[in-house]
Amino acid sequence: MTVEQQLQLLEELLLARGPAGQEEEVRAICHRELSGCCDEVWQDPAGNLIGVIKATQVPRAEAEQHAIRIMAHQDEIAMVVKRIDDDGRLRVVALGGAYPVNFGMCPVDILGESQVLSGALSFGTMHGTTETSQSKDVLQGDVQWNDVHVITRYSKAELGELGVRAGTRVVLSRHWRKPLRIRDCIAAHFLDDRAPIVTALTAARMLCDCRESLTADVMFVFTTNEEETNSGAQYAARTLPGTLCIALEVGPIAAEYDTRLSVDPIVLTGDEKGFYSRHVSEGLLKAAARCGYCPQPALMPGFASDASAVLGSGSSPTAGCLAIPTENTHGYEVIMQHGMEACARTLVEYLRSPGG
Repeated sequence: MTVEQQLQLLEELLLARGPAGQEEEVRAICHRELSGCCDEVWQDPAGNLIGVIKATQVPRAEAEQHAIRIMAHQDEIAMVVKRIDDDGRLRVVALGGAYPVNFGMCPVDILGESQVLSGALSFGTMHGTTETSQSKDVLQGDVQWNDVHVITRYSKAELGELGVRAGTRVVLSRHWRKPLRIRDCIAAHFLDDRAPIVTALTAARMLCDCRESLTADVMFVFTTNEEETNSGAQYAARTLPGTLCIALEVGPIAAEYDTRLSVDPIVLTGDEKGFYSRHVSEGLLKAAARCGYCPQPALMPGFASDASAVLGSGSSPTAGCLAIPTENTHGYEVIMQHGMEACARTLVEYLRSPGG
């Protein structure tokens, strides 16, 4: 897959809506792509999509026993309806690690049961006084979810007939999802985790052409509910064969982590849930170096992934995390155009020679 093809696939994935627990649009694209390079593709009861590339030069039982699970999550940060006011305004709260500042005042899609409705995320007027608490919060830059509503221009009764109720997902409108090229970078909402999905799909295509070098099966697991509970990864780690999970992620750019915006992959050594398996992190660092990159080892106490979740819970005995350097995580994110390719090449090199 060329870099241009990766960017085209990325745009398709960015336009697909995928709030936690409702990732069907994203899953359909991943299924199509995996079907062209995997031996088997299926969806498990948790909503995870799994594609396996089987090792051909080792006994089948051994290949399955030592299978490596590569995880990238399907879901995005979003909003969920808490209640509906009498005038049809939606009161929403975060779905995943989101704050109003992550979205701003913007167009949204309301995923009703019978159809998708358009709405506008509103913080209220900036021309009020201290008499209006919402205006005060907006002017002070301290906007919280209780200051926010979604304008629908439907009545409460009409919304009920359309299947909009407490629990309905609200996502950023497709009007604001199209990526923007900034010289050698790409910018968009929801590169977390659409860019790592492209990395996984690119790596799957590469492995399909060199499967004879694999010593274990490789399972590409596109997980559900990562932004909320990591429930998809937890289920997959408990039910799929293998003892190693590697999460593909976006890696925050911050001086405290000594990370920079470049093509050089970030290899996490630990995060808020604990430390990754040392031999896995070392193996990923060596693999990136063999590919000609200058990998960025990082300890990130303000970050977490599917891999650290399953490691911390004991669902998987070993885990690692490989990340694309990313500015503005959970906001209008920016990555290098070649960042996905760099992580894909690093991953494939590791999978072909885990011990380095």
